[in-house]
Amino acid sequence: MSLHMRDIFIKPVDRPIDGVIKADDEASLRDELDEYVITREIAQRLGDFLHAYNNYSTANGVWISGFFGSGKSHLLKMLAYLLENRQVDGVPAYNLFKDKKELKDDPMLAGALRKAISIPSRSILFNIDQKADVISKTEVDALLAVFQKVFDETCGYYGKQPHIAQFERDLDSRGVLLAFQDAYLAVAGKPWTRGREQALLEGSNIATAYAKATGAPETDAAGILNRYRSEHRVSIEDFANTVKAWIDTQAPKFRLNFFVDEVGQYIADNTKLMTNLQTIAESLNTKCKGQAWIIVTAQQDMASVIGDMNAKQENDFSKIQARFATRMPLNSADVAEVIQRRLLAKTEEGVAKLANLYAREENNLRTLFDFADGSVRLKNYRDRDHFIQSYPFPPFQYTLFQLAITSLSQHNAFEGKHSSVGERSMLGVFQEVAKWIADYPVGDLATFDLMFEGIRSALKSSVQQSIQLAEKNIEGIDPFALRVLKALFLVKYVKEFKPTVRNISILLLSEFNADLVAQKRQIEEVLNLLERQTLIQRNGEAYEFLTNEEVDVQNEIKALDVDPSEIAKELETLIFEDTIRQKKIKHVSTGNEYPYSRKLDDRLLGREYELAINVVSPFDDDSGSPEGVRMRTLSRDELAVVMPQDVRFIRDLTLFKKKDKFLRQAATATQQEGRTRIVGEIREQMTRNRSDLKTRLHTLMTDAKMFLRGENVEIAGEDPQERVVKAFQSLVDKTYVSLPMLRGLTYSEADIARALKPSGACSVPRAWA
Repeated sequence: MSLHMRDIFIKPVDRPIDGVIKADDEASLRDELDEYVITREIAQRLGDFLHAYNNYSTANGVWISGFFGSGKSHLLKMLAYLLENRQVDGVPAYNLFKDKKELKDDPMLAGALRKAISIPSRSILFNIDQKADVISKTEVDALLAVFQKVFDETCGYYGKQPHIAQFERDLDSRGVLLAFQDAYLAVAGKPWTRGREQALLEGSNIATAYAKATGAPETDAAGILNRYRSEHRVSIEDFANTVKAWIDTQAPKFRLNFFVDEVGQYIADNTKLMTNLQTIAESLNTKCKGQAWIIVTAQQDMASVIGDMNAKQENDFSKIQARFATRMPLNSADVAEVIQRRLLAKTEEGVAKLANLYAREENNLRTLFDFADGSVRLKNYRDRDHFIQSYPFPPFQYTLFQLAITSLSQHNAFEGKHSSVGERSMLGVFQEVAKWIADYPVGDLATFDLMFEGIRSALKSSVQQSIQLAEKNIEGIDPFALRVLKALFLVKYVKEFKPTVRNISILLLSEFNADLVAQKRQIEEVLNLLERQTLIQRNGEAYEFLTNEEVDVQNEIKALDVDPSEIAKELETLIFEDTIRQKKIKHVSTGNEYPYSRKLDDRLLGREYELAINVVSPFDDDSGSPEGVRMRTLSRDELAVVMPQDVRFIRDLTLFKKKDKFLRQAATATQQEGRTRIVGEIREQMTRNRSDLKTRLHTLMTDAKMFLRGENVEIAGEDPQERVVKAFQSLVDKTYVSLPMLRGLTYSEADIARALKPSGACSVPRAWA
């Protein structure tokens, strides 16, 4: 009985695994701590952080960076709970972490972690965008307002209204906050925690309770909160002083640590916010002397977040670099190891089965997953152990999916306030695929198109309209076409990947013993179908998914009419200017250069000369019947070059001229923003398209049949110019049959003038006598 995929994994692949780690979600915290994987790279970076944390010198900031789904938020959350050693289901967080293999294997790391948790601390963990829901990023102190809000909430005050929080803090500092809360309950009949949310409606009750709690006259108490609102101001220095005062009320050496998720997304397009972050970190460091830390996550390193900088910004950047000196970058290798250990760990039976599979397929693996045609080099299986760890996913999928997600993010493909975040981690997407193929037999592979389903729910509807249309119109005709379309969607913006037929075939390889020739043929057929449906476009040998807007533009281009003379002119340029290139061809035997008539499909182009080169292109019906062309050369002083038929070349050259016309029209019209981007991309494509046409014409001319005076001219070689020049030698010899009489001498027109002088001694050259 054959094994199924689900049978080879130690843990069920369909068990609940939260694919999205939220900073403020404690629902599955125990499972998160228990299953957290410390990779080799994370262990090293964790060691660097703990060393800095335990041996404070000057820096109090940590910058965790990585791409979408790389585990930044998960690492941030683990650090927040570990450093505070918060109770999770009645168990200290450290106790759920200490038995991990990496800590047992690395006594230094384990010791550093024990020392860190021995320092009393409080962790404030939050997603900055969620906490800033009512705070505009355009406000000068937007970032400070978020920090003030979460700190006030930690202290038990009302963070949503900073003036109310300050009112509560002042009462607390005087020791009358509890008395005020009791008085308010007695007066208003509801707790203060509800009353403060309706403060605008509770003015008289608040004044009465304040007067009772503090003994102040009711006249002074009236409108107390209005005065706080009008007079309340906060600066970064005030915030740092407030934090310092609160820390001083805690245990000796106490630390308050701010764990800020997705700060890079929040501040990326606002240099002022970046400067504020630096100033907050610096002020906390100055006032608190290492007792207040800021640990943040971002999708990029700091240099990427800042972007192009002027001199002042570079100075600000150097300051924030100094403050956030501890860097913890996460990469695709970290994610791959997490996925393999947490999701894909194999049973003993699974290891044995896969070891036999590897032994059988070892020699094929290198060629099966070898991307060619100028694509980025992607990882293959290293060895037997790597094969077992990664199966059923080929190793290239980890890196390529990362590139796909990153590029889709950059093109605003995801829903949400921060479109680059999306809703799933790579672990979550890989689990979805593993669940999808759980009942497949061992020996099959996870194909790359399945990744699409893992992110579908996070994609904007406008982005996936083409796929939704294909699901209605094509899936019933050819389900495989839909798989190809999904794969092309994922790699659409990955510039490093070239989606040729060969490379698409690798993405969709579902089993080791697949018939690659048959699969290639099937892919070519569905690509033609998708191209006819204007769901994809072909640029040379590569194919590209089209968004809904791009489909509209492509349909406009296809509907354009192009004058045949424009196509002929472009073809003439490709043949005579870019391929043959010479306006005169030198006859090697005599050294004479001969101009020639240019003919294209039997039509004269420009001036006529005695000799001619007639190129018969795929546009001419005679391209399919070279015998008729050969017969016509019997009575002509011309070299006929008959290219083979190529319907695709005809279609591509025609489309090229249609794009050219479209761009000329677009240059004079006002375009919407999205359309402007598409027009710009088409303009960039045109350069590649023409280069491809030139290359393919080169091939057609290399494969062309050549005829002269009714005979085949057999000249081997791959350089079409060289073939034409060599054949032209025979044309000269057969046209000017008396040339050998010159015995290698050359003459100019001046020699003819001298020979025809009417008087004096005849100066005819000796060879003419």
